[in-house]
Amino acid sequence: MASHATGDGGIPSREATKEGLKRIMTLGGAYGVRNYTVKDLRDAKGKRVLCETLPFSPEEAAAAEEAGIDTMKVRFDPKQPHLAKAIRDAAPKTFMAFSVPLVAAASETEAVRLAYTAMELGADAIMCQWSPRFISVAAEAGVPVQGHAGLVPRKSTWTGGLRAVGKTLEEARWVYEEIKILEDAGAYAVEVEVIPEELLIEISKRTTLLTSSIGGGKGGDIQFLFAEDILGNNRPPYPRHSKQYRKIYELKEQLHKERVGGFKDFIRDVQSGTFPATEHVIRAEGTLIEDFLKSIDD
Repeated sequence: MASHATGDGGIPSREATKEGLKRIMTLGGAYGVRNYTVKDLRDAKGKRVLCETLPFSPEEAAAAEEAGIDTMKVRFDPKQPHLAKAIRDAAPKTFMAFSVPLVAAASETEAVRLAYTAMELGADAIMCQWSPRFISVAAEAGVPVQGHAGLVPRKSTWTGGLRAVGKTLEEARWVYEEIKILEDAGAYAVEVEVIPEELLIEISKRTTLLTSSIGGGKGGDIQFLFAEDILGNNRPPYPRHSKQYRKIYELKEQLHKERVGGFKDFIRDVQSGTFPATEHVIRAEGTLIEDFLKSIDD
């Protein structure tokens, strides 16, 4: 068992305090340190806007933590749990919610088990598109849960496809009521996607949930953007609500050109006989080849 003097696998308590980190024990029973706890996040509501991202690789997660990102979400595939675990390990000090698949739990028992599995891998919370009933049982089991409202992509058939939601009075009231239902179910936060900015401003004032805005303008308690958008991993077009702070896709394209060029040069050298050259081969010494031929001929 980890020492209570450090309680985090190596960082002394005083050092952790200096860094503004909190000593924690995960639901899975592991000691660690984090920049935030759920209580810290709740206490920040209405006081300052937090920054959140979803990295797709350990490298992106490590860079986000070094940059000082407040919170992260991570896609969690229960069939390949090592992927989320690798991202967790790459950013061990950052509050992280594992985004669990909608269709991975078909009962209340399965929902709790999936939530527990995520927490055992080091998640600080889960994010889901589950029904309030599933969220309620997970929350009752002690798992911090972030719900999803507004445009919920996997349920977009109910709201007319992948489009903005809440632009009519009926839809605006529906978004608000959905968020209040999640609040009553025991969630601590809700991702609110692609709704009018003014609507989210007013809803955030009227819910205890932390609102994570992606396409909801400045009304959220948290501003959320995918790492691939922030970094510009892909070519245009981009979602309207996103902003690209780098153009990594250009570097990736240049890297691809360099790879292709390298392979072409290799093929050319082999076909022309310039590879391998003298400096690339081992020369037989003395009478080795004569002796070898004599031995096999005899």
